[in-house]
Parts: sequence; C-alpha cells; structure tokens
Amino acid sequence: MFAPLFLGFDLSTQQLKASIIDAHENLIIERSVHFDSDLPHHGTSNGAISGDRDGEMVCPVVVWLESVDICMQRLKEAGAEFGRVLGVSGAAQQHGSVYWNSRATSLLASLDPAKSLEDQLEDALSLPHAPLWQDSSTTAECRALEAEVGGPQNLADTTGSRAYERFTGPQIKRLFDYQPDDYANTSYISLISSFVASIFLGKIAPIEIADASGMNLMNIETGKWDEKLLKACGGDSLRGKLGGEPVSGGTVLGTVSKYWVERYGFNEDCIVAPFTGDNPSSIVSLSNPGDAILSLGTSTTLLVSIPPSDSHPVYMTTSHILAHPTTPGGYIAMLCYKNGDLARKAIRDRHYSGDWAAFDESIQKSPPGNDGYLEFYFLHKEIIPDGVIGEYAFKNGKLLAENDTALTSSGAASYARAVCESQLLSIKSRLAHILPHASEPLHRCIVTGGASNNLTILQMVADVLNMPVYIATTSASATLGGALLAKYAWWKQARDAPEASFEEMRKESTGSGKDLKKVVDPREGVTKIYDALLDPYQECEDIVISMNQSSTDS
Repeated sequence: MFAPLFLGFDLSTQQLKASIIDAHENLIIERSVHFDSDLPHHGTSNGAISGDRDGEMVCPVVVWLESVDICMQRLKEAGAEFGRVLGVSGAAQQHGSVYWNSRATSLLASLDPAKSLEDQLEDALSLPHAPLWQDSSTTAECRALEAEVGGPQNLADTTGSRAYERFTGPQIKRLFDYQPDDYANTSYISLISSFVASIFLGKIAPIEIADASGMNLMNIETGKWDEKLLKACGGDSLRGKLGGEPVSGGTVLGTVSKYWVERYGFNEDCIVAPFTGDNPSSIVSLSNPGDAILSLGTSTTLLVSIPPSDSHPVYMTTSHILAHPTTPGGYIAMLCYKNGDLARKAIRDRHYSGDWAAFDESIQKSPPGNDGYLEFYFLHKEIIPDGVIGEYAFKNGKLLAENDTALTSSGAASYARAVCESQLLSIKSRLAHILPHASEPLHRCIVTGGASNNLTILQMVADVLNMPVYIATTSASATLGGALLAKYAWWKQARDAPEASFEEMRKESTGSGKDLKKVVDPREGVTKIYDALLDPYQECEDIVISMNQSSTDS
C-alpha cells in the first residue's frame, strides 16, 4: 500500500494556491497562480474588476477556471504523484458566488480530459462575473432584508451577522429584484468554495456549513437554510438553486470525476470533501480553543474558535458568528475589516516612499500611544464601523482640521504607528464583547498574512492585545486547512468512524502543532498604555461614525 497524500486549494482574492501534504502533515509540494501577473489578459487589479454599479466588485469566473488549469499543470511539472492523492478539499474567499445555468450538470458530468476546464465550463455559467467580498453595492438590499425580520439585531440573532453588502443573500436579492431574467436562467448558485468542489466532483456540490454562515441565509443554531430569508432574497425557487442543506466539513461528497483520473492520473478512489471559506480553513489549520488568529492580509480579520457549550455566543451587529467547520455545536467568532493592508500600504507609499524599512523605523522611533495622535484610515467603505469612509486625525481626542500640520511637524508621532494603532485598538475594543460570557481569557494570538513577517507590527499586536504572538512557519494556512479537511474525511471513512473528531485525527499525526513559532511577548508597561487608550479611542471612533452618518443624511 502506498503512503497517501492529500491535496488542498485556496482560491483567495488575488491567487490560487495548491498544497499537497502527506499523512504526517508535511508539506510536499506547493504551487500557485497569481491572477494579475499570470493572467493579465483578464484585466484584474488585485484579483478584481470594478463593475458598472457604484461599489460593485466582481471577478470573471473564467479567471478561476483558467487558474485551476494552470495550477494543476504546475503541480504536474513539479512531480506531483496524483495517483497517491486520496483526498481533495480546499478553501476560497468568502461570500462570493457563482451562477450556473441549466447546462451545468451535464457539462460537469461529461468533461473531456483532452480539453481544459476553461474551454468547457464557461458555457455552464448564467453570469460571467462573480460578485466578491469587496462589493459594497447592495446597501438597499441589506436594509430591506433586515426590515423583513424586524431589524439588524434580529437578523444577527438568526444568522450570526446583520446584513452586509458583501454577503451572498443581499447579492442574490439584487439579482432577483433587478435582473429577473438572469435569475430565472440560473439553475444553481454556488459559493466560490463549492464552485471549486463541484469542478472536482463532476456535479454541483453542496455548500459547506461554515461558509454558509456568511450568506445571511442560514440559521446559525440549526445549520439549516432559513425559509423566510430564502424567500426574501430569492423567492420560492432559491432553496432549489442552493443544491440542498449545508454540510459539515470532513464529509465525503463522493470521488473525483473521471476527468481528473484520465487527465492527471488521479486515483479513482480519491474522495472530495466540502471546500470551506478561507477564514474557517485557517482555524482548522492553525488554532485550538483559546487561540485567536489575526490575519493581516488584504483585509484584517480576527478569528476565535469557540468550543460547544451550554451558552451560545454573543450575537452582535458589529461582529460575525460562524458555524465551526469540523466541530458540531462549535462556533467561530470573527471581526473583519476591509481597510487592512490596503491602508498600511497607502501610508507606506504616501509618507515613506514605498519603503517598509522606513515605515518600521518610524514606528520604532515613536512612543506607544503616538504622543496623543490617533488617525483613522478608511480608503474604502469600512465593515467595522459600518460604512465609514475617509481619513480622520485626532490629537488628545480633538478632531484636527484636514489641513492641520500638527502631525507632520511633530518629531514624536508617526503616521505608520497611527495606522497600525488605530486598526489594533478597534480590535481590542471589541474582542471581549464577542466571546461567550463564561469564556476563559485567550492565551495566544497566531498572526498570518503578509504582515506576519514584520516584527515591528507583531510587537505592537502583542502589546495592544496583551497576548504572546505566534506565526505560522508556512504561508499556506488556508491551503493546509483544505488539505487537512481532505485528510479528515478520508481518515473517518477509512476507520468507519463518522463521529470521530478532527482533534483525534490530529493527535495521531506527528505534524500537529509543529507549524507555529512564538516570536514576541507583550510588554506589561506598554499594554497598560493601550488599556488606558480604549475609552479615548472609542470616543474618537464615535465622532467618526457620527460624521459619516451626518454626511449620509445630508
């Protein structure tokens, strides 16, 4: 018997990455396709294209089809032994959706191994573009959906989140209300994650439960579609278009279609497990209960794994609660910010000539608390706080005029420190509120994403959040999470143990926990400075929110 391998994918905003691991969770091969640089003919910028409506952000679905073709070829050229791969799963950017027409089922089932996916599946789509998580064009639909259930808090109590423009339900509602012919021509709707799973399965795959939590359509406590929300977003036909109830991660959906066996030499017994969202996949890959994961990527995202308990998590209108992908009754608490690395890079380019070393040096030379200066940078409409946009500077709680030169003339304060402190103080101000009341304190923060190699920023994370900071020794947390979900489904099936836990599987593996390294500890005196800044920070944020509301009302 050969030693099995497991294949995981991560279709993120800007690239597709694939990782193959062995049964001990060792990374064997990793390859990627960057949408902008590898596929420039599609015209994406940072993996997206602006649509016709204000705030609309989409990606041509053909970009993802072509990227799978190229990524598989690169794995093959790297010597991947597909015949040893016994499980495939993965992750994708959350909330985005793909729309299939009536030809989809027959085209998926009859793929010609002599042809590429791009050549065969473009005709299976009812819409050529997929809305993305960056989309902010569905505000009217969000408010209508909240009104349907009695307000944003009621929607959060049902689904784990209030209505957000990027969530799939409001996106579907806009199509249903304003493009009825396109909606009628849509036979199935997939999340991006279940879209990729469908390609490997050769039929429409069900939506995975953690990723379904980001749609405003699923009851967070039952894990089933909510009938009232389905009808509000897509009428009586939406249930059928979603292809069945959500399924848990680690479920065996079937085996890879003949296309993969004949084109790439996959083992015909290779199972396909549900693909999840990128954030739940990072939870699977990296954390244990009591851990926080802070992703400092294009967006900034905080994730906390909550084990099953007698008390439910706190449902709020400024955070998200997701179903856990592998632990029935468990949850993931999430804070998500759109202006993460986008804002940090903008400040780097504007004030430090695009040089990260100069950015870091500015932080190092400035005091914690930034000499009383606090700045908010919302280059795009933000998620938390909702809908705010613009740049706002404060000195000791006083709003500065737009042309005020106080910060530039100060030798102590730093633009770089200002952007990082404001982002982290926002997280700190909300962290305690999103956990169940009886929760133990979080004991470590695992940082991922592009800024996880920046020791200056990591030290500030430790100081502000008062937790030791660990980093992943691999940059592929979402792809490894996908590969682990594939292994988990195969492992349960091989042992005929459908109730066996993900944690049991990882305890058997010599690889469990080996991909984390502690890098910095919080400094007690500095943490106290940030503790004292929480109330002033909240007062300044409230002013920014009020200014945006006044602007909207006028």
